[in-house]
Amino acid sequence: MRITKEYDERKNEILDAAEKMFRQKGYDKCTVQDILKEVGIARGTFYYYFESKEEVLVATVSRYKDIVIERADEILRLDDMSPDEKLMRTFLAMRLSNKLDDVLLDNMHKQENALLHQKTWSLIVEALAPILVKIIEEGVRKKVWHCRYPLQYMQIFLAASLTLTDEGIFESDADSQMKIMAALISVLEKMLEVPEDYFMALYMKNFG
Repeated sequence: MRITKEYDERKNEILDAAEKMFRQKGYDKCTVQDILKEVGIARGTFYYYFESKEEVLVATVSRYKDIVIERADEILRLDDMSPDEKLMRTFLAMRLSNKLDDVLLDNMHKQENALLHQKTWSLIVEALAPILVKIIEEGVRKKVWHCRYPLQYMQIFLAASLTLTDEGIFESDADSQMKIMAALISVLEKMLEVPEDYFMALYMKNFG
């Protein structure tokens, strides 16, 4: 048990150091040697835990992806919540800015950290879409809505939502952001074949 704990502690030390270096220097300019110097370990120790710098990047991003997935899993397991409320709460759980370090978020938007940014959203879509599919299928069973392509629709919706609402990709004022959100909600309503303003009314009732 102690061996496992020590392994996890050392691995997290490397990830913490790597994240710090990625923030300071950018992923592309940060080297394995920078990480070694920051955490104070030998090169052989680093490669015992990770095969490459890219693997460290993926592991770093995965820690934040896990925050979103943990939230979504908790919502999915709630038996006393309707499918439409589960869906709305899961989308709200995607708001990473509540958990992510603001410095890391800002740096993700820099050109030199484009790979970090891309991998973050990619991992979230891949991990979160299957959870949303379970909610969609529950809603179909309970005749709350209809959906022809649950997985594909959720992948499209997630990718569009993460991209279009990311101010680091598209610069827009508050009015434009509101219109984008309204359009995304409208698209979701069409995907699930529910009446117009169905989700907006649900949002205002429960979260407005």
